[in-house]
Amino acid sequence: EATRLGEEGVVIPPFRLLAAGNQQHARLAQLMADAPFPPRNIRENLADIAAQQAANARGVQLLSEYAAAASWRKLTQYSEYLLDAAESRVRNFIRERYELHQPRSLNYRFSDALEDGTPICVSIVFPGRGNMRIDFAGTGGVSSQNFNANPSIVSAAVLYVLRCLIADDLPLNEGVMRCVDLRIPISVLNPPHAENHVDSPAVAAGNVETSQRVVDVLLGALGAAAASQGTMNNLLFGNAHFGFYETLCGGAGATRGADGASGVHTHMTNTRLTDPEILESQYPVRLREFCLRMGSGGAGRWQGGNGVRRAIEFLEPVELSLLTSRRTDPPPFGLAGGKPGALGRNR
Repeated sequence: EATRLGEEGVVIPPFRLLAAGNQQHARLAQLMADAPFPPRNIRENLADIAAQQAANARGVQLLSEYAAAASWRKLTQYSEYLLDAAESRVRNFIRERYELHQPRSLNYRFSDALEDGTPICVSIVFPGRGNMRIDFAGTGGVSSQNFNANPSIVSAAVLYVLRCLIADDLPLNEGVMRCVDLRIPISVLNPPHAENHVDSPAVAAGNVETSQRVVDVLLGALGAAAASQGTMNNLLFGNAHFGFYETLCGGAGATRGADGASGVHTHMTNTRLTDPEILESQYPVRLREFCLRMGSGGAGRWQGGNGVRRAIEFLEPVELSLLTSRRTDPPPFGLAGGKPGALGRNR
C-alpha cells in the first residue's frame, strides 16, 4: 500500500561505508534505526551488507592478481574487447533479422496494460547500420501506487530480451546497449524523483510486476513470443517470529514453433521455489496442493504454458500479503491468432 519511496523501506543517502580503513556500520545502523519505517532486524541487514563488502573485496583481489600477472593496460584492453564483441553480435543480429528482409520504415508496435489499466506502449524501428530505436511513448503516467519502474529496470528488460533473441554466446554487458536508442518519457517507467528521495514515487511493484509487462510488450512488438504469466506472483507471510517470501511459477508464452513451458519462473522472476520438505520443516505451514493448472495456458497451434495451483495451510496465525497481476483483464495475450491465457485467482 506504499505510495512514497520512504514507506517502502529505509532511504539511505550515498556515503562511504569504508573510508581510510574505517568501517561506518554504526552510522548505517543509526540511519536504519532512525528511519520512519525501520527494518525488523538491523543485525541481519548489516550482515547482508558485510557479505556484499566481502564479495567486492574478493573481486578487487582477483582483478589485482590478474593485473599483476598481465598488466592493467591489458586488463582494460580485454574489457573493451568484451564490450565490442557484445555490440558487434547485436548489430549483426539486427542486420540479419530486421534490416535485410524487412523494409526499413517498418514500425513494430505493441501495447498492453497493468492491472489498473495503465497502458505500457512500445514502438520499435530499425533505422539502419545495426541500430534500433525503442520508444515507450504513449505509456501511462506515474502510478499513484507502487507500480513505478525506472529507466534502469527498462534497460535491463531490453538487454534481457535481446539476449533471449540472439541464439548465440553473448557477453552480457553494456556493449549490448550501444546500438539501442532507448527513449522513455516521464511515465510509470520513468517517474520524476523528489529532491529528498523519500517522497519519490513508490517502486516496489515496478521491479517485480511492471518489468514483466515491459518484457511482454517488447517480445510482442517483435512477434517473438506470446505473453507469459506477466507477474511474479509475490507471496509474503509471517508474524513476529519469522518472515517468508516466495514467487510462484506460471506459464511461459508460446513461440513460433514451440509450446510454452508450464510451471516455470519466467523472464524477470529468476528464482526457484523452496522444496516442500524444507518449507514444512522450517515454517509453520503445510503445503496442501501444488500442481499444474491444466488448460490455462491459452490455445493455439502452439499452446501457452500452463500455470499452477498452490494451496498452503497455516498452522499458526500469520499476516499474508500478495503482490500479483493478471487477475483482471487484460489476460496474457496470444499472438498470430493464438488465444489468451487464463486469468489468475487469489483465494
